[in-house]
Amino acid sequence: MPAKRPPVPLSRERIIDAALHIADGQGLRRLTMRRLGDSLQVEAMAIYHHLPRGKEALMDALAEHVTTVTVPDAGLASWQDIARTWAHAGRAALLEHPGVLALALTKPPQGTALMAIREQAEQLAASGLGDSAQAVRTLRSYVMGSVAVEIQRSGWAIGPGGDGEEPGAPPGQVSRPESDQEAVAAFERGLDALLRGLAEM
Repeated sequence: MPAKRPPVPLSRERIIDAALHIADGQGLRRLTMRRLGDSLQVEAMAIYHHLPRGKEALMDALAEHVTTVTVPDAGLASWQDIARTWAHAGRAALLEHPGVLALALTKPPQGTALMAIREQAEQLAASGLGDSAQAVRTLRSYVMGSVAVEIQRSGWAIGPGGDGEEPGAPPGQVSRPESDQEAVAAFERGLDALLRGLAEM
């Protein structure tokens, strides 16, 4: 008879991964501490050992996770290259976990996410951009807003029973999901325009 595998120790990283899986697959509203405990095969109270503030701490941790990006500046010649690379990294991180985008949009940056923002500003300043703090704020606003529209247009949020109607569209007009190529092209057009604007600040 094969020996039983020892249980995988519960950790903050495992909790966050499981929570992201639930949020991305079922939506943020379905993410409860009980359901999270079931997915980890532990009692819900065991999660509080790693997240003492419970659901509030979990939401903060998820927001921090999806908004923490780092970009090495080695080989990036200009502030435009640095800004573009950060924008691409931010977009990719948010698109990887669409279920928690609402948290990224509403939770203030903290912990590693706040450190990443400071790093981005420092890189832009070192590359010659004047008001790097304002530039980072503008870039973050663009990336988050663009991703929100992209996820909406992709049809991801249309669950069972959803009618697929575009908000603000005439009644009965169903939106066509946006392809990956269309989404990338739209993002790049907006980013090009934003970088031109930052150059004039």
